[in-house]
Amino acid sequence: MSAHTAKTELKLIGKLLLEGELHCDTGLHVGAGKGSLEIGGADNPVVKDAFGRPYVPGSTLRGRLRSLLEQSNGLAVPSELVYLSRRKGQEVRIHQSDRPDDEICLLFGRNPGRMDRVSGDIIEGASASPSRLTVYDAPLDPDSITPAMRENLDDELTEVKSENAIDRITSQANPRTLERVPAGARFHVRMTLDVLCEEDKVLLARLAEGLRLLEDDTLGGGGSRGSGRVHFSNLRLRWRGRGYYAAGAAETELLAGADLGAVQSLARGDDFAAKLSE
Repeated sequence: MSAHTAKTELKLIGKLLLEGELHCDTGLHVGAGKGSLEIGGADNPVVKDAFGRPYVPGSTLRGRLRSLLEQSNGLAVPSELVYLSRRKGQEVRIHQSDRPDDEICLLFGRNPGRMDRVSGDIIEGASASPSRLTVYDAPLDPDSITPAMRENLDDELTEVKSENAIDRITSQANPRTLERVPAGARFHVRMTLDVLCEEDKVLLARLAEGLRLLEDDTLGGGGSRGSGRVHFSNLRLRWRGRGYYAAGAAETELLAGADLGAVQSLARGDDFAAKLSE
């Protein structure tokens, strides 16, 4: 539990920079919608950048981490959820509370104002809580798509997975196709964690928890049908104190070539907070 209170003062102490590789253990589908559907193309294409290369949007990765942390901490229940949208058939519910020590709201941000709970009293938030976590779009490493892989792909960088939905009464097949980045592909991930007070130093452990949960869950669409299993490797963690930005002081490398276990052990160490000085 965080030690934040309503009187905690926020002032930048520094930033933690976490970079590394996201590996696709199975095909990955992060959908682009059907606006880019081409004749003969897949029904469900993946999102691509201006050069036609697949990438993982930062919003997708960040949102999945938030969802997994909400679930694992018992916060995906009606009394802890609020409506972002109540449009019929398009309801959006996320966790948000007015508790100053709520680590999920501290990590991902909190909006002020009146919000309807799914169950319980309305939230009357008086102030915003700035998001500490920033997750950037993760570009594909083109070298991870090897010549041998390209020989078996449907497109230069992606594969098309065919699926059938079977009507339980008539047994009629309804085929659909899903474009995926193939297993073996690799993306470069980068995220920053702002430390705005001494109490924020515990949030790296919460972020590491979310990343470890993701490794045993799925990312993107079609997860229950085999897509989206990923893992992280070759992680690098650096600390840039306020002096780095104000006076050009050197950064501190905390980890290099690490896995998530090493990040989590560092974040939970007794001397970790002392390493993050201005």
